[in-house]
Order: sequence, then structure tokens, then C-alpha cells
Amino acid sequence: MSGRVCVSILLQRASSCARPLPPSQYTHLEASPSSQPRSTHNRYFSSRGAFRADQLGSRLEDSLGNGSLSGRRLSTRQDLDFHLNQVQINSILRLNEQAVSVPEFDGRGLSTVRKFESNQLAANTPNEDRRSAATCLQSKGMLFGVFDGHGGWACAQAVSERLLYYAAVAMMPKQSLEELERCVEHGRPVPPILQWYKHHSDFNYRESASLYIDHLRVFWQELLDSEDHGEGMSLPDALDHAFKRLDGDISLEAQVPLSNDLMKSTAIQVAFAGCTASVAHIGTEGIHVANTGDCRVVLGVQEEDGSWSALPLSQDHNSQNKAEVDRIKALHPSSEKDTVITDDRLLGVLMPLRAFGDVRFKWSHELQQSVLAGLESRVDLDSLNLYQYTPPNYLTPPYLDVAPDITYHKLRPKDRFLILGTDGLWDELSSEEAVRLVGEHLSGIHLQAPVSPSERQLKLGQMHELLLKRRARASPAPDTNAATHLIRRALGTGEYGELCHERLASMLALPEDLARMYRDDITATVVYLNSNLARPQHD
Repeated sequence: MSGRVCVSILLQRASSCARPLPPSQYTHLEASPSSQPRSTHNRYFSSRGAFRADQLGSRLEDSLGNGSLSGRRLSTRQDLDFHLNQVQINSILRLNEQAVSVPEFDGRGLSTVRKFESNQLAANTPNEDRRSAATCLQSKGMLFGVFDGHGGWACAQAVSERLLYYAAVAMMPKQSLEELERCVEHGRPVPPILQWYKHHSDFNYRESASLYIDHLRVFWQELLDSEDHGEGMSLPDALDHAFKRLDGDISLEAQVPLSNDLMKSTAIQVAFAGCTASVAHIGTEGIHVANTGDCRVVLGVQEEDGSWSALPLSQDHNSQNKAEVDRIKALHPSSEKDTVITDDRLLGVLMPLRAFGDVRFKWSHELQQSVLAGLESRVDLDSLNLYQYTPPNYLTPPYLDVAPDITYHKLRPKDRFLILGTDGLWDELSSEEAVRLVGEHLSGIHLQAPVSPSERQLKLGQMHELLLKRRARASPAPDTNAATHLIRRALGTGEYGELCHERLASMLALPEDLARMYRDDITATVVYLNSNLARPQHD
């Protein structure tokens, strides 16, 4: 049977409905391991690529029909087997899921977070998304982050390891920083800064750990030298400073001599790749969110009538954000107003308009050439998977920065959960859809609006369609993990809102060299809030 015929059968059915490294080398900065289990989105040049599931048919048939896949024609059923059963689907979807219950009282006060659930599904090989979660031990609250890499996973990996430390250190009072410094100076155990919650698939840059610790120490030494640090930075200042300082360190590490070639090549990869990031700090009074790029944080709110509404706590930094486009254009001469953003991309190349790394859009052309030329005798540039190009119309750099937008939301009794997601999730679901899915998953109640007078006038076929849609909303969820539930619905929702096994199977069974054409890496973290802490007067 030809590959095209095999795909046609699939479409007919669908229409019916890096190698892990050892544990973190930050062990002297971490708390003892938790009892909880440690469990190409090409944003350069190409289009966004992550088509909705219902576009799979025509795109896939075009790709396979002309035999363009990796220069060969698919000719047998074995070449493209979409026949995953339910057990296989569940195994794929649940591979990276994580669920952590947070103690209600941690010795310092009540926790605003009751539990969180997280999951990841890769489209790129390896996955370019990362996630982080940790409790601040030298201050209060919890930190959650999602990180969407592009140009490889190197930058997202480094930022996911380091950013929460920078934020936590910036919040620490001077007295605590002095104790850190004394311990390092005298070789004593360092008080842990964060209690991490890791999945067993998480890994760290083992070879770069000493460099990362050295630069974190330089950061807290500078804070100690500051006369006005006192009780620590405010949360907005701490998050803003952490983003900017880490991006500065990433840039510096790629320019300075390092102790060995592996550490140097890692620093170069991190700087020339990029990532977007959303980080939320959840404290007893409210939520602070820092966002750079097109990850997104959304608050799930339960109204008095039991219905759910979505409150965005971040704005996407892309070409659909007019204020962001205007901001960037204002930073460059008027002669560049038609070239700074073209084809909905920065310089016609990069989709997110703020990011970590991506020094191709920050450094001068001369600095880029100098750094890469200094590598050529020691490191094979091809092995670094660097994009060897200069963006068009690169006249007045920098064109990109990492400065996050900071938002604050004071907690209310009706605020029930927070969703952090990389843009692979939001390509498939709106903020409102995601909140409704999690809200109904949480409550087990699927509210249906009464049949309206106009709907009562529907013809029999239209009424049947309406009933199918209403029945789909009330279908029981197969996943206990809300993040897995979101990913399953994002990729497997059929025409009437029902879960379509064939559609989901086809999206999960795509081979590596096709998967990225139809979906992006997806990371979702759902954080459940202790709404009892928010007294009515906070509303």
C-alpha cells in the first residue's frame, strides 16, 4: 500500500472525529531533595509551523504526496504508522507529567499554593521547552517558570537552571546575603536558597555549574556592596533585575576566556540560541509575573454563578502586540520603520520580540565576528549548530532585549488556579478555553447555558450538532493531571469539542521529521491556589 493511500485512510478516519546528566551541581545552594518524584520549534525564518490539528490532513498529504520528506518517498504502511492504541497514547502523553502537593504550613506561614501539576510534550528532538518550580527558602513564596527555546534548547536549559536563583538572591535581605558570603569564604555549608521540585527527566549543565555559581556569587556580592539593598529588592525590582542580570551574564560568558573547550562551547551555544520566559512568584498576598516573549500566564477565576473566566497576567511580545511593535520601531531611526519588523518577525527573522540570548540581534556585527573567529581554532562551529547568518538590515543594533513586563495581581477568594504555558499550548487553545478546561476538570461540573430561543428554532440536523457539542463538554476527563488534560484537549479536540482518538493518534504518531511541521513543543503548569488565604476584604 502506498504512503499516500495509507495517509488517505488516516484522513478519512480522522475526519470522523539530550541525554540526561547527573543531578544539579548546585547542591550546596539547594535544599535536600524533595520527597516528590524528580520527574525544531524553528522561530527563525520559517513560519510558526504549529498548525492546528484540523489542518493536518491537507498539509500532510501535500508533504507525503510529493515525496519531499527527507528526500525520500514514503512507500509502505511501516513508513508512517498512525495506529496508536489508547494505552500507547496515554503512555506518550503522561511520560513527563508531574504532580506535587505543597505542605499547607512550611514553618514560616501558610502556603498560598496547594499543589501544582505540570507536563511537557515534545515536537522537536530534543525538546526545546523547559520548566522550573521552587520554594524560596530565604524569603517567602514560590517561583514557577516556563521557558520556550529556539535555535536549539541550550538557552532555555541555562535559563531554567539559573533564573530562579537570580530572582531569589535579589529578594534576600542583606543579612542573609552576608551569611552566604561568609559560608563560601570559610568553606562552610551554604544555607540553601531554593527547594527545587524536579522531574526525573530534568538535567543540568554539569560542566558549567562552577561558572554559574561564580557569577551568582558576583551578583550577590554586588548587592552587598549596594548601600540601599537593606531588606532586599521589592518583587517587581527583583524579577526585573534577575532577567536583565542573567542575560548580561549569558552575553559575558560567551565573550570571555573559559577554562575548557566544553564550557566555552556551551556558553557560545547558550548565547547564540534564545528563549522566551514567563516566571510567576506566588506569595501570601498576590502574584507577580515577569514575562519576556510569547509564553503566557493566565489566572483561572470562578465567578459567583460557578462559571469560569480567564484573566491574562502577561502580554505576548510578538507582532500581534501593536504597542510592542511601536516600542521597537521607536528605538531605531525612521529610515528603518519598514525593515525593523517584516513578515511579522524581527528583521524578518525572529518571531518573539523579546528574549534571552539571541546575541545575533544584540551584539554588533564586529563583536559577533570576533567571538566566532576566536573559536575556530579550538571548537568546530558546525558542531555548535549555530545559525551562520547576519540578519538583513542589521544597521543599528541592538534590536532585541530581555526586559520583562512585570504585572501584579492581588489575590481574591475567587482566584482558583494559574496556568503557565509555552506558546505551543496557546497555538492550540485560547486563554478562555484553557481556563474552562482546567476549571471544569477541577470542579467536575460542566456548566451548560440554557437553550436560547434562537436555538429552539434550529432544524433537526442543527439541533443534533448542538447536542453533540453539549455532550462533548460533559464527557469525563481521562487524566487526573490537569496539565496532561490541557495537552490532550489541545491536540485531540474534534469538530464538536469531543475527544477524537484518531486525531490525537495522528498528532502523536508523526515521525520526528514531520512532527514539528504540525505542532510545537508544549509545556503547561497548573498551580492551584489556596483561596482561603484571600479574605473577602482583598476582593
